[in-house]
Amino acid sequence: MSEIKRHSIDKDTAERNAYSEIVEAGDFVFLTFCAGNIGKTVEAQVHGALDNMELRLSKVDLTLESVVKVDVMMKDPWNIPTMEKVFKERFKGVYPARKTISSEFAHHSGENGLQVQIDAVAYKSTKK
Repeated sequence: MSEIKRHSIDKDTAERNAYSEIVEAGDFVFLTFCAGNIGKTVEAQVHGALDNMELRLSKVDLTLESVVKVDVMMKDPWNIPTMEKVFKERFKGVYPARKTISSEFAHHSGENGLQVQIDAVAYKSTKK
């Protein structure tokens, strides 16, 4: 196996938190805490999480098509159809395996803030 590489999007995040936002290990890239548009509608937050995921993937020369597995944490599981609508738009039929989990978030924006957060695993061949 090649070396393990750990990345954070910005220095402030790296200094504040005890995790890496992007970890490259062999042929796989692990992404954690993808979120965005916090405080807006669930649909906007799913788009925001996927925008954040795309930004992170671009740091390692990948796209959403490389994503093979996601864990979606949602405050209200009744919003799964909204999430699936956005996934159909964004993944365009190339869907990752998915697990959806109901979660209470302890976030500085309070109970109406964070509604959706996504972790992902992407495939990146290291073979030349």
